[in-house]
Amino acid sequence: MNSWETAVGLLADAAKAGVGEFVVCGGARNAVLLEMLSRMEDSGKVKVWSHFEERSAGFFALGRTMATGKPCAVVVTSGTAVAELLPAVVEAFYQARPLVLITADRPPGFADSGAPQAIAQAGIFSGYVTEDLGSWEGKKPLHLNVALEEDFTIGEADFGGFEIGGFCVDYGRPNVGGLARWLRERAMHGLVVMVGDLEEAEREEVFHFCRDLAAPVVVEGTSGLREALRSLAVMGEDAALKNRPPSKVLRLGGVPSGRFWRDLENLPDVSVWSVCRNGLRGLGRVAEVTRGELDRILPALGDVEKIGDVAELLEGAKARAQRIEEVLAAFPDSEQGWMRTLSVYASVAGGVYLGNSLPIREWNSYAQWERPVPLVRANRGANGIDGQISSWLGASAEEEGAWGIFGDLTALYDLAGLKMLGQVERKGRVMAVINNGGGRIFDRVPRLATMSGKAKIWMAAESPVDFAALAKAWDMDHLRVTRADEFDGAGGDGKAVLLEIVPDAGQTRGFCESRI
Repeated sequence: MNSWETAVGLLADAAKAGVGEFVVCGGARNAVLLEMLSRMEDSGKVKVWSHFEERSAGFFALGRTMATGKPCAVVVTSGTAVAELLPAVVEAFYQARPLVLITADRPPGFADSGAPQAIAQAGIFSGYVTEDLGSWEGKKPLHLNVALEEDFTIGEADFGGFEIGGFCVDYGRPNVGGLARWLRERAMHGLVVMVGDLEEAEREEVFHFCRDLAAPVVVEGTSGLREALRSLAVMGEDAALKNRPPSKVLRLGGVPSGRFWRDLENLPDVSVWSVCRNGLRGLGRVAEVTRGELDRILPALGDVEKIGDVAELLEGAKARAQRIEEVLAAFPDSEQGWMRTLSVYASVAGGVYLGNSLPIREWNSYAQWERPVPLVRANRGANGIDGQISSWLGASAEEEGAWGIFGDLTALYDLAGLKMLGQVERKGRVMAVINNGGGRIFDRVPRLATMSGKAKIWMAAESPVDFAALAKAWDMDHLRVTRADEFDGAGGDGKAVLLEIVPDAGQTRGFCESRI
């Protein structure tokens, strides 16, 4: 079979498996795949995005799976271009996303030869992917590695009756007997529900389950239920739960970002049960887990008995909330104060993407509560700063008024991702960068306080940069603000906006020292 026939067969099979979008990075080895995809797009059957950098392309494709719930493939040439996809593969694995990798390889005779762009590509993502299309269930990434001759002759391809196949992930019938018993046992010793990121289809069932259970909740913005479950929310949750740990924690959805979830590593007497799509317990200690979709698992439990706030964790919640408001008002130009300001403006946007750990945690704790923000996304699979701009652009590619909030180092780490601005919806798009001089989250980790000054500098990785110049390079408007009371919003009908926010370091220290 020649390269053209191989490409036709491979891409046709991928499309039949439900792959309707492709992100391509061109190269000599995968040129035949790109030619085939151009014809498929011209026929109106698939959507193709193009990039020049494989790492960012992988995360953009991941973003598309987040937005659609369907597979998206990234198509690359041979050699280290394939290795660049590993970060996105890892993130997709821990999010249980159907990311597809189509990698062009040199013919088998080049194996172990040391010839240019000839590396061991088969199995390079071992442990994170399925490598056989026929056995792929869509619960983790798929890697299709195909050997191709560089020279090829363009043949014919008929797409007249060709349609993209259906795609759905089957987790099987949920076995909830153990979970139901666990909910009833020791219920009167205190239960907290921690709600992580959820799929849109899961939110309604989670909302009603939490309301019926009436137990205190710690709810992430990425759940889409933060404001809806406000009446059950534990304010100042990390300190409140550390001072009065519950006997049981039920985690619904993704791994929580707050400090208390990590504190559970050292609280073996707290029983933990997770219900999530990736089937991973999210802790290094013993914990139970049920894998599947929450919109199927929770109804299978039947009517749940009301547990309520038996540990009195909601006692004083209004006072703690008021204290937070007072401190935010006292330090409006702190990082936390800026997150409150941004949350007010972003609440009327098309969606919000939180680009790394610090914005995620600050949004969860200090964003406004009055206006529901149902569409908040983040990459929480492997919890890094890699590929965040690309994931944001992929996830919001077709959305007007999309906001992304990033730290300065996170933005610098993925500048190549901005190449996709020319292919996505720009109307009302705002990229907010919190320019606080590096990795400031490490300033707040207690165990790092005793490190030497030099080591702390290395941790912060301060990298002064002219964001105005970067905005110009990518044809974005630039707005730099230092005071919350001078900010009156950003974004419009024209270019995308790079909103550079410079918090007041003294106010940020004052906020952190207030011990709310």
